Amino acid sequence: MTESPYTVSDVMTHTVVAVGSEAPFKEIVELLDQWKVSAVPVLAGEGRVIGVVSEADLLPKEEFRNADEINGGLVERRKAAALTAGELMTTPAVTVHADASLAEAARIMARRHVKRLPVVDGVGMLQGIVSRSDLLKVFLRSDAEIADEIRSQVMTCMPITTALGVSVTEGVVTLSGAMPERGLVPVVARAVRAVEGVVDVQLDISHR
Repeated sequence: MTESPYTVSDVMTHTVVAVGSEAPFKEIVELLDQWKVSAVPVLAGEGRVIGVVSEADLLPKEEFRNADEINGGLVERRKAAALTAGELMTTPAVTVHADASLAEAARIMARRHVKRLPVVDGVGMLQGIVSRSDLLKVFLRSDAEIADEIRSQVMTCMPITTALGVSVTEGVVTLSGAMPERGLVPVVARAVRAVEGVVDVQLDISHR
């Protein structure tokens, strides 16, 4: 079966705001505000990603502003005293490759508790950035586009002898018709659910 073709490269932002390791604290804050982003990659050399500075990395400076003594952990103390991106950044950066699936990128974000991922090539050079909102772009696909993909790329590869009706409303797919083998129902439903942009799958299937 041909899989839905969406990868990180299909939804990522190619123009990325990034800084060098010597970028000062205030410049980073200004960039985050100007570009309305929550983090910036830190680059070395020709564009290799060596870390990321996020809002969370910057906050200790304010958190401990009036404290006579910083009682946080080593990381908090270091970041509260940091002046440059190299001192502030979280390293190594959590990154993803452009050919990774959207599901893989979503899992990385969830497991590592990050809102965006620098997209890098095989040697760590920056290619773009992908955010949570970018991953949601697939749900902007039209119902007609989703239905067409299901009919042409999913149903034609299923081991079923009876054609099923496919309708899509607001991303919710309804499969209707008769299937001779009850055991194939979850197989078909799983394949349809894997199509990018599908919100849910509803079954109106009888068995002969």
